Amino acid sequence: MASVEVRAVRKSSALRARGPSKLQPARSMPLDYRYSSKAANGAGAGPAANGAGLRPAKAEEEQEEAEVLGVEGDADSPYSSKAATAEEGQQEEERGGAGEEVDSAAAATPRRLSPTAAASPSQGDSRWGDTSSYGAKKKHRVFCQLPNGDWALCTVLTTSGDESVLKVSEGKVLRLKTESLQPANPEILDGVDDLMQLSYLSEPSVLYNLQYRYAQDMIYTKAGPVLVAVNPFKKVSLYGNEYIDAYRNKTMDSPHVYAIADSALREMKRDEVNQSIIISGESGAGKTETAKIAMQYLASLGGGSGIEYEILQTNPILEAFGNAKTLRNDNSSRFGKLIEIHFSNTGRICGAMIQTFLLEKSRVVQSAVGERSYHIFYQLCAGAPTSLKEKLNLKKVDEYKYLKQSCCYSIAGVDDAQMFRTVTEAMNIVHISKEDQENVFAMVSAVLWLGDVSFTVIDNENHVEIVVDEASKTVAELLGCSIEDLNLALSKRHMKVNNENIVQKLTLAQATDTRDALAKSVYASLFEWLVEQINKSLSVGKRRTGRSISILDIYGFESFDKNSFEQFCINYANERLQQHFNRHLFKLEQEEYVEDGIDWAKVEFEDNQDCLNLFEKRPLGLLSLLDEESTFPNATDLTFANKLKQHLNTNSCFRGERGKAFAVRHYAGEVAYDTSGFLEKNRDLLHMDSIQLLAKCKSSLPQMFASKMLAQTDSSISVPHRSSAADSQKLSVAMKFKGQLFQLMQRLESTTPHFIRCIKPNNLQLPAIYEQGLVLQQLKCCGVLEVVRISRSGYPTRMTHQKFARRYGFLLLEDVASQDPLSVSVAILHQFNILPEMYQVGYTKLFFRTGQIGKLEDTRNRTLHGILRVQSCFRGHQARHHARERIRGVLALQSFIRGANARQTYSTLLRKHRAATILQRNVRSWLARRYFVKVRKASVVIQSGIRGSLVRRCNGNIDLINVLREFESKQEAEGDQILIKASVLAELQRRILKAEATVREKDEENEMLHQRLQQYENRWLEYEQKMKAMEEMWQKQMRSLQSSLSVAKKSLALDETPRMSDSSVDQSWESNGNHVGSGSQLVPRTVGREMNAGLSVIGRLAEEFEQRSQVFADDAKFLVEVKSGQADASLNPDMELRRLKQNFDSWKKDFGSRIRETKVILNKLGSGNESSPNSVKRKWWGRLNTSKFS
Repeated sequence: MASVEVRAVRKSSALRARGPSKLQPARSMPLDYRYSSKAANGAGAGPAANGAGLRPAKAEEEQEEAEVLGVEGDADSPYSSKAATAEEGQQEEERGGAGEEVDSAAAATPRRLSPTAAASPSQGDSRWGDTSSYGAKKKHRVFCQLPNGDWALCTVLTTSGDESVLKVSEGKVLRLKTESLQPANPEILDGVDDLMQLSYLSEPSVLYNLQYRYAQDMIYTKAGPVLVAVNPFKKVSLYGNEYIDAYRNKTMDSPHVYAIADSALREMKRDEVNQSIIISGESGAGKTETAKIAMQYLASLGGGSGIEYEILQTNPILEAFGNAKTLRNDNSSRFGKLIEIHFSNTGRICGAMIQTFLLEKSRVVQSAVGERSYHIFYQLCAGAPTSLKEKLNLKKVDEYKYLKQSCCYSIAGVDDAQMFRTVTEAMNIVHISKEDQENVFAMVSAVLWLGDVSFTVIDNENHVEIVVDEASKTVAELLGCSIEDLNLALSKRHMKVNNENIVQKLTLAQATDTRDALAKSVYASLFEWLVEQINKSLSVGKRRTGRSISILDIYGFESFDKNSFEQFCINYANERLQQHFNRHLFKLEQEEYVEDGIDWAKVEFEDNQDCLNLFEKRPLGLLSLLDEESTFPNATDLTFANKLKQHLNTNSCFRGERGKAFAVRHYAGEVAYDTSGFLEKNRDLLHMDSIQLLAKCKSSLPQMFASKMLAQTDSSISVPHRSSAADSQKLSVAMKFKGQLFQLMQRLESTTPHFIRCIKPNNLQLPAIYEQGLVLQQLKCCGVLEVVRISRSGYPTRMTHQKFARRYGFLLLEDVASQDPLSVSVAILHQFNILPEMYQVGYTKLFFRTGQIGKLEDTRNRTLHGILRVQSCFRGHQARHHARERIRGVLALQSFIRGANARQTYSTLLRKHRAATILQRNVRSWLARRYFVKVRKASVVIQSGIRGSLVRRCNGNIDLINVLREFESKQEAEGDQILIKASVLAELQRRILKAEATVREKDEENEMLHQRLQQYENRWLEYEQKMKAMEEMWQKQMRSLQSSLSVAKKSLALDETPRMSDSSVDQSWESNGNHVGSGSQLVPRTVGREMNAGLSVIGRLAEEFEQRSQVFADDAKFLVEVKSGQADASLNPDMELRRLKQNFDSWKKDFGSRIRETKVILNKLGSGNESSPNSVKRKWWGRLNTSKFS
């Protein structure tokens, strides 16, 4: 298959605005592309060999330079919800020569993914209603269809007649008919986040837009009310708390699952109407992950009660028991589910309920090669603890017959043991007890062991019995029944005919089918029981408010080479959902048209009601005929197919085929079904013997399963054609599914729906591979192309008057600043001659048909380009002017700062230089003194030695004198030499004299220092004497004051004793009858009180005297110690002594005054007592008078 590689021309960053690569607004794609053909079936082709992969790349070096004019858009663009970058078309020169023409006949014919993918352009676009002839012009961008069926973006080189020469990459050209080309949208629309904004709504435009966004990891795109999600098959940085906060706070509005969930939550609170999020797509498209992301956002915004965590933990349980590995998807959901999340009045999650649809039970007993059965089987065998394995007698997965028939036991990158621990943790969170968990795993193990139960033939008629071996014993033990009951249920069948009970032995095939039916029934009942337990844990109760958001994760439209009963039911459900989708879409569109008052005729669309009637009509509908045929015991799949052809051949949506096949024309295309297995799968019968076996089991779960099956038997409608009561235990699968589907549609009809269509870009499940044919087929199957077609018939481009006037008002030739936006909008439309049938003017908006905004946008881009050139020149001039001013200011500021820094540095260095000079001078002087002292001492020693030696030698030695004389004569003879030695001696003598003078000076200085030291010592002795004298004087004064106070205390004590004796004599005299006057009675009492007051005053004075004397003594002692050096303190002892003396003098004066006041008071008391005949004079204060306080 040919693959498409996009080669982008490198553009100058100075001319093009850049931004982050994730979730960015639309940007223009480059105009130069290269399409290279690769071998479709090459062994080493890699992922790109399996599909068309779009990857942006660098431009080749030999490519000619192209002028790129970048025009920056604004937030008013109708093509993006954010500010977009509008980039002008790329102008490039033509290469020399016409290039190499590609012969389409010589190209290898590729494999077609679908009939529609290989259809001719006219056929493929017939549904879109946009097939008007396109006049190709030179340098225009167009889409052409390559031989492999993919669409390619190319440039028109020349046009002659009905043919056009198109430029592809690498210098290759194609010559095609002009009528087969499809116009490409302007570059401003490349990568728009909403397909409704495309001017040309065609298959290649939609595919190219999705491919453009997918290459930049922008996997979400809006298609009107639908969100298209392309599975990236890798982790993309589009999720997490930052993105949740951004969408919650409306700081980000790009297409996203978070935006859909946020819209549903806001509308539920605002309108008080239940909401629904419908997620569909084929297996491997990412439906389950998308549902998880939506639940994650709702749990984050509505959390707080703790139940939101339980809701999220239901996913591992449902995936383990309901998901399996298929050829298309490693985690394929084999059932449909509806999660209804309830909210309280405050907008918090208060509960949830889960409903499941159509579990694929056949996968329990049969799996295709390369696929796996349900995950829980492999997780249990790999992750169960040793104790549980021993209890359940588990084996390895490749030892079970049900599991080893597919030869696939693991999934790359998945640890089944870890997943088992995750499932058990989730069960604990949703309050499934340990006992119930063990029972669940016992049922899972019983299903696995049922597949190993074997039979032995007992007679010539091929009747069988079970083999009593490890498998049968383990099954009986796990179910809680006996071997005999198990054998009876699997090898015999009890029937009642004409009120007679008949026991029929089963053949090997019948016994095997009965065993498999029991296994499927047990597993399906176990799955339903788990869902019930989860719903009990998530139940709302009294907190329920009626407001909810339902998330529907259901299978998409399926069409395989061989389609069976499962595809039949799935496609029927999708027909119902498509009708709901169409009704909702038209309701929204037409409500907006009516509200804005435009002239709007009702749009007719291709309704799928005929196909629904084919399924549901009675008595000749597909479901009715299937249910009727299932009641006949002798009916076969061939008789069913013949009955369909007999009754439905006249229906336009039905087509009979050979043998057991028939075809149905669905809304997404025609699907051929093979009726093999239809009747058996529709009956899905479990005989009454098997139900009774489960009822007899000792385990609780099989008994629950049996009671539920018996309840369905009692409530079902009896059918006369059935041969036994056991065959009527429940409705057929198709009728039951139809009932569930009707209930689902009724629930969805009462909600406001939000649609998410998941797309699988390739079948290899690899990132960065985009297969156009596969994507196109899914777009049609999901109904996205239908949405675009419907939008094409209406007015997909719409803009408010204010926004339109603000965006294009500057293009008017006259000044319209004072006019209202509606008048401005109408003037713009008239000036550009837009036909009236191409637009509608509403009350608040302008509605345009597709492709009508391109002319306005081109004119606006050219005008803006000129404006930007003028603005760039003017802004450059302003920038240069401001730059020069700023440079001058910066230079002045720098000069001031540098000057201040230099002055500060110079002053610091100057201080350091002066300090260094002083240090050097002192050090050098010290070194010189030390050296001089050493030299002087050495010279003195040498001189003394020489002189002594000379004296000793010369004393009385005539020979020596003679020698000296001879020496003098020789000196005269050797004048020059003697002179030289004399000069040296003279220098030495001079130095010696100088040293002696220096020594004398030092001795004088030393003498002066000794004198100063003697003076300091004398002064210190004087200070010590003064301190001692002061201390003696203070002690004398203290002793004098203390003696005076003691004398006063004794005198007062002596005075008190006679008074007390006198008062007793007076009282005794009064008792003898002698009269005593009242005045004489009061005198002793008054005097006593006054004397007590005096004593208290004197006591306080004595206490104060003792305290202050102690304080002054301690302070004086401390200062003496500081003065003598015995104690260290940072204070001046002389100054402190003077201050202490001043304090003592002031206190002494104050204390003397208080003594005198006390004396006066006591004098008064003494004079008062003299009038009393019993008073005793004690003038003790006379002694105090003689005391000297100064």
